[in-house]
Amino acid sequence: MKVADSFISKHNKYSSGTQKKIIQPVKSINAMEDKSIFLLPNNQKFVELDSSQAFTKLTKQEKLYAHYLSQAAWNGGLIVLLQTSPESPRIFSLLHRIFKAEGLADLKKASLGAGVSEDDFQAFLVYAGGLFANSGNYKGFGDTKFIPNLPKECFEVIVKSSKAFKNDEAHISKLWENTKNAMYSTAPRLASLGLADKGITTYFSSNCTEADSTLVNDWMKTKRIEAYICRTFKTTADDGLPLYTIHLASVEKSSKPPLTMDKEKYKNAYFQVTRGDYSPLLSLVNENLAKAMEYAANDNEKNMIKHYINSFREGDLSEHKEGSRFWVKDKGPIIETYQGFIETYRDPSGQRGEFEGFVAMVNKDMSKKFGELVHGAENFIKLLPWGEGLEKDSFLRPDFTSLDVLTFSGSGIPAGINIPNYDEIRQNEGFKNVSLGNVFPAAYKESVIPFLSDSDKVLLEKYRVAAFEVQVGLHELLGHGSGKLLRQNADGTFNFDKEKVKNPLTGKEIESWYSEGETYDSKFTTLGSAFEECRAEAVGLYLSLRPEILKIFGYEGQEAEDVMYVNWLSLLWNGAAKATEMYQPTTKTWLQAHARARFVLMRLLELEGNGILTVSEVEPGKNLLLTLDRSRLATDGKRIIGDFLVKLQTIKSTGDVSSGEQLFTRLSSLEEPWLRWRDIVMMHKQPRNIFVQPNTVIEDDEVVLKRYEASASGMVTSSVERYTLDIDDALESLATHDQKYFEELSKLAV
Repeated sequence: MKVADSFISKHNKYSSGTQKKIIQPVKSINAMEDKSIFLLPNNQKFVELDSSQAFTKLTKQEKLYAHYLSQAAWNGGLIVLLQTSPESPRIFSLLHRIFKAEGLADLKKASLGAGVSEDDFQAFLVYAGGLFANSGNYKGFGDTKFIPNLPKECFEVIVKSSKAFKNDEAHISKLWENTKNAMYSTAPRLASLGLADKGITTYFSSNCTEADSTLVNDWMKTKRIEAYICRTFKTTADDGLPLYTIHLASVEKSSKPPLTMDKEKYKNAYFQVTRGDYSPLLSLVNENLAKAMEYAANDNEKNMIKHYINSFREGDLSEHKEGSRFWVKDKGPIIETYQGFIETYRDPSGQRGEFEGFVAMVNKDMSKKFGELVHGAENFIKLLPWGEGLEKDSFLRPDFTSLDVLTFSGSGIPAGINIPNYDEIRQNEGFKNVSLGNVFPAAYKESVIPFLSDSDKVLLEKYRVAAFEVQVGLHELLGHGSGKLLRQNADGTFNFDKEKVKNPLTGKEIESWYSEGETYDSKFTTLGSAFEECRAEAVGLYLSLRPEILKIFGYEGQEAEDVMYVNWLSLLWNGAAKATEMYQPTTKTWLQAHARARFVLMRLLELEGNGILTVSEVEPGKNLLLTLDRSRLATDGKRIIGDFLVKLQTIKSTGDVSSGEQLFTRLSSLEEPWLRWRDIVMMHKQPRNIFVQPNTVIEDDEVVLKRYEASASGMVTSSVERYTLDIDDALESLATHDQKYFEELSKLAV
């Protein structure tokens, strides 16, 4: 069935009382074709994220620890709704209340009886599943909006056929009226996440521009405030000047200097710091973290949780950093977890963290391979091409484990993680690498591979999971875990020898560095995530050429050669065949850091490889073909990626943002034919698989793992059973409180 089939059906029905009517299409076919890029198709693929085998091996204490950590993560993950769009919390509440009031079979029976078609009810379930999976109505990977794949009239019929509507008509009607326009609108500014005219964001009030973001960033630097746990709202002071409120995430709402700050003037504007953002949700997080602490395995875990609780209660980022230090010290735990405002990908200024929480169990076999990689890391880092002057003084040997995910809350599930993201901890104390092993096979299940020769498709299908495991290991450990930030300390001294360390690109002395209070995120802002992901991906390509590394993962001889080739092929194919889905032509912006990073690497080899990588239009307007000369990867490929890595690391180490911008602008601009080829990519676009996660419940004093079928209905059921109706009240209250900051957006959604 085509994506838009059920949306433009001429035979949708609804009823008013007992009379049934035919709903005619409300838009033209051409308009609908434009809308199709915003739809999740009725055949959207749902896959189970299976952790049952690892879970059954846990002791009762470990299961209880995992259960309460999961409860904390799920409740904290609801914060992402408020971090995504103004309407997301209310849409969640509307859907959750409807599904909570009756079983899916009864809701379907009532809806079909009112004239809704089978296709439209399925579209309703798919939309709900997508919203629950992405923690909002914008895709976690790509940041583009998705709308229901059924007419608004049909959606309303389902709402009004529900038991929830019959039980509380006034409340459900109000929720529907307050969400329906925003839910369906694809006005240009509402099409994707971004700042000002480039999209929407709730990290800033809707009247904030890039100039506002820059001014706020400048003021926060003067106060040495990092932005991970805040949002910024712009209003007007009594004297007509702008007033920027930096609102910290915390349970407590009262003022508490120096965490909070009274209004002060800076560059013809006022600034103040308050706290209490997401208070009721963080209160639930803390309740469950406190319960989890009772079942912690050691003092490191107890101290980690204690400081997380303090951080969420007070709005004190330093407490979360302290908890992260204990997390780094907790080597090889059976149950691994990390929770808080972590990744900054979706903040348009690249500094504010989305809430994320994961709970997982160690996969011992794969972890053993990663342990061997860690063991050899100090020698492998010496193979990187930028030299010891730009490398850390000593390698802080991290924990590196492969985990089977039990719970992952947030807007999406990655394949690997290197955290914490705090510069001072990563550079001086250490970090951990996490590979999420049960995500790999589920993510690739039954995926389609366009734009390759038949022989390359066969190789990719055979080795893509194996190659991805290698790439994730190298990307996280030796990519994100390598490289030094050159810094001037508060006392005027430097963390490098100014006489000896030279700029590898010029051969001259180092001329720029990080000043006290500056971080990588605060300097590189919007470029930072894509630039760092590109550096880590390039490290993975560069080192995957080494036979001794492939041997660690169990590959030798011809098989090692094939895994290496597939690693390069897969990443570069992603850069050509998938990445441009995440490019927004109207605003000329990239909506996803990893996608931009992979496109940059693909374009680098295409432009500078003298035929090592070619992309051609084999069917005009319909099909492309990517070819990669595997015989040249160990020579020309290594040289090109190696030279590029020297550029990337030098720019990062010295904080040379302008050079980084110039480099990425050149390599990630979609000029012809790539702008035209993006249309071909979009023709072949496949929806990303949606993960159906289990729940843990306590029955008869035992923790039970409850699994769900891999379908839209399974996704809905698992999500709905996770929360009580109290959650809906909290989300609606928070959304109502924030509404005044996003009035400009509500005017667009008509």
